[in-house]
Amino acid sequence: MSASASLSISARATRTSRTRRATTRASRSVVVRAADYAPKNAFFFPGQGAQKVGMAKELCEECPAAKAMFDKASEVLGYDLLDVCVNGPAEKLNSTAVSQPAIYVSSLAALEKMKMTPEGKAAIDAVDVVAGLSLGEYTALTFADALSFEDGLKLVKIRGESMQAAADATPSGMASVIGLSAEKAEELAARAAELSGEPCSVANYLCNGNYALSGAIPAIDKAEEIAKPEFKARMLVRLAVAGAFHTDFMAPAAEQLKAALDATDMKEPRIPVVSNVDVKPHTDAASIRTTLAKQLTNPVQWETTMTTLLGKGLEAATEVGPGAVISGIMKRVDKSFKCENFTV
Repeated sequence: MSASASLSISARATRTSRTRRATTRASRSVVVRAADYAPKNAFFFPGQGAQKVGMAKELCEECPAAKAMFDKASEVLGYDLLDVCVNGPAEKLNSTAVSQPAIYVSSLAALEKMKMTPEGKAAIDAVDVVAGLSLGEYTALTFADALSFEDGLKLVKIRGESMQAAADATPSGMASVIGLSAEKAEELAARAAELSGEPCSVANYLCNGNYALSGAIPAIDKAEEIAKPEFKARMLVRLAVAGAFHTDFMAPAAEQLKAALDATDMKEPRIPVVSNVDVKPHTDAASIRTTLAKQLTNPVQWETTMTTLLGKGLEAATEVGPGAVISGIMKRVDKSFKCENFTV
């Protein structure tokens, strides 16, 4: 985070600190349940694809608490997560089973570094709403105290492994389509499915002109073939992911994840955590379990999440974790809104 960004967040935090200190956990719960919550300061957490070899190296060198978090994660996972983040190889880090825990831990470790300064602590205290892109929803729930760090990590491990297994069982894939409206992207997916005879749908609604298709390989092949000539898309790019995430191809993974969710202790979030599935704040443990299981087979409604928060009066936001994908998306959603970035 730049010095100017830190000062900007600190100033906003100072304006709201008195209110934050006076707010009790009980009143926060009322805010979470309320349909008319009024967010001002948000943290956003990235999803799979934000990872890169070398991430978290300086973070753990500079912040002992971050290093301790990685050490604990390695105990839970059974391998040296920090070593994979720092040294790779890229093939291992990019695998679904490894990248998801890596991003989850890196994002939460970044918060430990943020806590090292008064400005960072004030920024954290000022946050009154959080959201995460796909995998990042687990990070958001952990930040909001709905999940413990270890329980969240165990769930993310199971999520990544089960998604990898589902992808290995049935070949499928994803592609990013650029330059189409949501409606046209849906039409492209439907046409590709019709011509190929295989499933295809929009899996990630990121922002206008940037959507991800997910489906069987023949359907993705067909979408690539017709995207430009028939639908005037600017481009269609295959995504380096294991399979067709956020579709029924992930149903076996959702079943396995649901069993793990049912066995995991959860609490009511202390601040609103906006769901990827229905763009509503999670309200209680039961709804969290249900929605997180649904997330694997339903499209990510990120564009609606951003526009909803902006419409409710969001004043400031910071992307916390590897990369700057969410910050870039926000620029496309609203050019006048500055989403800061605290990266690792």
